Amino acid sequence: MALNPTMIGAIAVNIDTLAVVACVALTAAVLIFVFMIQPDPADSAPHRSHLDQLMERRDIIYDNLRDLKFEYRTGKFAEEDYEQMKQTLEAEAALVLAEIERVTESPGMLPRSDAAVRGRAVPAGPRAGN
Repeated sequence: MALNPTMIGAIAVNIDTLAVVACVALTAAVLIFVFMIQPDPADSAPHRSHLDQLMERRDIIYDNLRDLKFEYRTGKFAEEDYEQMKQTLEAEAALVLAEIERVTESPGMLPRSDAAVRGRAVPAGPRAGN
């Protein structure tokens, strides 16, 4: 069966139409990907562990205490205000330090003593009331 010119023209039109549809679909997919999908901000931020966050918070509290002491010495705060703010910051620092200690006390992070390795108990020492 020989191809006549109208059949060749119809096949060419179908291939051209298919190419245009494919290009439009690809363009639409790219535009949707670029403009519609919102990246998660946490993906671009560096990943920090809970311990890193606690250490940063501890450093901030220490800086605040240092600044508070400096400003008190320069006369910006009354003694009562200084003591109140100092106690608040120290209490917050104690909470953060306790949390740091709790986080770092996991079994994998503590070195074992020789007695624990051998399976012996360490003597407790003198007791109060004896």
